[in-house]
Parts: sequence; C-alpha cells; structure tokens
Amino acid sequence: MGKDSKPKDAKGKDAKGKGKAASSGGDDAGGGGGGGKGGKGKGAKSADGLGTCTYVKARHVLCEKQGKINEAYKKLQDGWLDNGDKVPPAEFAKVAQEFSECPSGKKGGDLGWFPRGKMAGPFQEVAFNTPVGTVSAPFKSTHGYHFILCEGRKN
Repeated sequence: MGKDSKPKDAKGKDAKGKGKAASSGGDDAGGGGGGGKGGKGKGAKSADGLGTCTYVKARHVLCEKQGKINEAYKKLQDGWLDNGDKVPPAEFAKVAQEFSECPSGKKGGDLGWFPRGKMAGPFQEVAFNTPVGTVSAPFKSTHGYHFILCEGRKN
C-alpha cells in the first residue's frame, strides 16, 4: 500500500465515512482541503459537518515506525474499538503518552483547536474527515505514522 491508499477504520470502512470523495487526495497537499475558501458551511453537504468545518480539535499519536503505530492502535482496538465503543479522550491520552514520539505526546497527544490549512496533506485530510468522538485508522504522513482522535469541530 503506497501513499495513495486510503485509511480504513477497524471495520474496514473508508476513514472518510460519508465525507467527500477521495479522488483529489494528492492535490490537497498544497493546502486547502478541496473547496478552498468558497464553502464556509452554509452549503454543507452532510449533516455531520464532515469536510465542511473550519476548525477541528484533535489528539494524535505519532510514531516513526509502522510497527510501533500498529502496536499503539492495537491497544485501542483491544480495549475499545473492537467492541464498537468510542475511545474516551483520557484513555486515548494514556496511549499517546506511552507511544507517541511527538512532543504533544506528553500532553496526551492534545493538539487543541487548529484551522483548516495549518496541518499538511494527509494529516489535515484525515483530521477534518474523522467523525467527532472516533479514532481514525493509522495513516502515513511526511512526519511518520499517525492515528487521530477527533474531539470536536466548529466554524
């Protein structure tokens, strides 16, 4: 699976859920997330706000090696995801503190609120298309391997 493979959740679904089609994946790395400044939310295409919000609140785990990110993700799967449960932020934070190689790992992976355009390429795409309260499947970026817990969205 190369750079163009789409992240899957624990049930094998596309990490975007009902969000925008993934056909423009490579073009988003320049920043913008598709519609650019034109769509400010009034013409939202989906009731859940996926892909239409301006800000996202998220936590993440970052690992340089794919094996380590898979080990961290498996810990969440075994405790929460396989049961269909949502991962509480406090539990996600414990995994981030244990496994994440990002400085944010010390804060439980907390990235706070960030606007569209601040994060690069696939990280932004996954963060803005992961439903609130859910964890993305592991994915690769230029910084390494990640998975994200989306905690909120706003315009």
